[in-house]
Formats: sequence, C-alpha cells, structure tokens
Amino acid sequence: MAADLDALCRALRRIDGFADVDRAELQPMLVKGLAHEHIRIAGRGLVLRVPRLSQFGLEPEANLQYQRACFERAEASGATPCIHGVLPVEDRIPYGALIVEEIIGRAPRVPGDMAALVGALAALHMLPLPGDDARAPLTIHTDAVSGTLRFIETQAVYLPEAGLAADAARQIDEELAWARRFAAESRGQDQPIALVGTDTHPGNFLIESAGRAVFVDLEKALYGSPAVDLAHASVYTSTMWDPEIATVLDSAAVQSFYARYLASVPAPLAEALRPWLAPLRRLTWLRTTTWCAKWRIEAAKAPAATGSTSERSAWSAERYDAEMIAGVRARIDDYFNPDTIARIRAEWTGPDRASFDTR
Repeated sequence: MAADLDALCRALRRIDGFADVDRAELQPMLVKGLAHEHIRIAGRGLVLRVPRLSQFGLEPEANLQYQRACFERAEASGATPCIHGVLPVEDRIPYGALIVEEIIGRAPRVPGDMAALVGALAALHMLPLPGDDARAPLTIHTDAVSGTLRFIETQAVYLPEAGLAADAARQIDEELAWARRFAAESRGQDQPIALVGTDTHPGNFLIESAGRAVFVDLEKALYGSPAVDLAHASVYTSTMWDPEIATVLDSAAVQSFYARYLASVPAPLAEALRPWLAPLRRLTWLRTTTWCAKWRIEAAKAPAATGSTSERSAWSAERYDAEMIAGVRARIDDYFNPDTIARIRAEWTGPDRASFDTR
C-alpha cells in the first residue's frame, strides 16, 4: 500500500518553505523496511519519512510526535539525519510524515564498516542525559534488563501459535526462563543509561563517501542501555536481516567491535557497561526472536482498517510487496531453525562462551 503522493504534496505545500513544491519532485525510494516508506523531495536534500504503523503501538499522532522527539534528541550527536519538520496526521496520511535530511550513502559492508558503526553509536550514547522531567515522550528504561524483558513478554504470547519446531520452542522457553530469573536477580542494580537507538541492526545505517556511518531509523529510540545497541548491531539475527548486508560475524569480529566501542567512550561509561554487555546481548537476541513470532502471526491476518478487529493487523503481509515479504519469511524461518538457535545460544551457553571484558 503505497503512500499517497498527491496528499503528501498538498500537505507539504502548507509547510513554510515548501509552497512551491511540485508533485513531480516527490520520488518514492526503494522500500526496504516494514514500518516506513521514504519519498525523496528532489533537489532539496530532504526525504519524507512516512510511517505505515507504530512499532510501539502508539496512536498516529503520538507516534508522529515520538518520532519527532527521537530525531530532535539525537541530532546533536552528528550521527543521525537532521529533522526539518512534520506533516500532520490526516485521512490520506494516516500516520503523518517527517521531513528529514537525505543521507547519501551505501549499506554497511560487514565486518569492514563495523568500526564506523562504533563511531555513530558512541556519539549517540555520549550525548548529555536530560533530567528526569525532560525525557518524555521517550520511553525510559532505567532498568534496561526489566525494560527489555517487558518487550519480550508482550511478544512471547505469540510463540505458541508461531508454528515452531519442538526443539526451537524448547530452546526459546529455556531462554525465557533464564531472562526472568536474571531480571529478578539484577533488579535494583545500577545500570548506565543513555539515549539509545534500540533498532541498530546494520541495515539501519548508511555509510557516506567519507566513511561516516549515519544511523537513519530512530523511531524506537529511548533512554536505556548502550549494551542493547551494541548487541542489536552485531547478533546473527541483525547482521543477517538486511539482504544487502547478510553476513555472519565470527567471534573475533564481535569481540573487536565491542573492544573498539569500549575504547571510544569515556572510561567510566565503559566500566559501568562491562557487567551488562553479555546478558543484554542475550536479552536483545530474545527480544528480536520473539518479535519474529509476533510478525508471523500478525502478517497472516487481514490488513487493519477503520474499526479493525483482532483478526486484522497493521503488519498484514497483504500491505507489502510479495517479494519483500517472501524474503522476510525466509529469514525468520532461518532464525527459528533449531540448529540456528543452538549456534546462537552457544555464544552464552557453550564451553567457549563469549566474554566482553576486553581490558
């Protein structure tokens, strides 16, 4: 279901500085993700970022303002696109749109560009933390373990219907049991907090010609643990998500990525993060994997509509290009393969379990 270019053009003309925009200037870009379309405003160095849905389940206006705040909070890092305004929610633009800087770049080459991703993440995480009363509307995970587990639990309800092989279901159940125990055991312990991107898989970065990495997908930004961003940039389910990247990082590449990050941030932050790197990596994988169960179920439903029921979904596969959906299904099938899960889990349960204490 493509964005309505006529409605976008009319709305854009009502914004200061765009009264002369022509419909022909709006050029749909290649759709790579499930949650947004992007429309280039030709000749202006800008892009319309048009949400299809809210990944946090927010109402359209709240989702638009949340995303606006994400871009505004991250802008000072120099590692994200600048935001230039928003188009309001209306009937033919049901989630509104953001006007953001167009980043000219290519997809990261993994593992070669992981060092560039470190630079972007470190810049984002080192932004000054606002006071408690200035963090809204962004979500706040002061306890990032419990916050991540809440995401996991809301998605885990889909697991029984997701058609998993018995061995896959068993392994995920074991991970859920561990996650609940760890969250209970770690409650009350201090965890470092920063502005984090959350959805930091490599496909959400672009590499400019000078080598700078820019994180372009900020809709899930929140105040939480940098360890989640490091995990989501480097676990198997992330590095294999974008077909243009699709690379498996070996343990040496993962260790190098973490070591470079820890050397790039202030020593107090690095020291405070070390105890949380491995457990939040494990939790981040589980968050991604349970999301895949949710997607499997929701994608099989009819498209959401006005007066939608539980049998309709904003994630419906009918709303997307069939070839893209086939690729998503193939990747999720791989993620739920019991052998794939076992290989991933070996990182934290096997005899050669990874350590991120890289001092």
